[in-house]
Amino acid sequence: MTGNAETARSGSPGAVSAVSLWFQRRMNVRTNTRIRRKGGRLMGMDLLILHTVGRRSGLPRESPVTWFADDEDARLIVASGGGRRHPDWYANLMAHPGGASIELPGQGTVPVTPQRLDGADREQAWQRITAAQPRYAKYQRKSDREYPVIRLVPR
Repeated sequence: MTGNAETARSGSPGAVSAVSLWFQRRMNVRTNTRIRRKGGRLMGMDLLILHTVGRRSGLPRESPVTWFADDEDARLIVASGGGRRHPDWYANLMAHPGGASIELPGQGTVPVTPQRLDGADREQAWQRITAAQPRYAKYQRKSDREYPVIRLVPR
């Protein structure tokens, strides 16, 4: 078991059970398969497959993530994680930024450099994200933590 197994056993707020981890991984595999077969648009949002390296295991990980255009080739992603905690892909990305890449339908895999945005940069990006998808503002209002916004720049 990987991810937050220790937290799951402790019963702390935001704890994730082994069943939840298993279910999330199965859903990620199904969504990634759908992205590869039918393209990266689901429920009105653009999706990519984020490739990371597991922060503890060192194993390759793939996560479907909503993205928003930024500049010419850069993309913005939000680490909302259902509101209660940072998603595992975010922890992996921050632990091993050099192992990050993105996969877009029909474009293959591209190595990227992640940049966590802060201050005015984050605020400007957040305004563009919530203008494109107001549901993110709604999710943010329900959370006690500020969602990290990450810019992915092709290497």
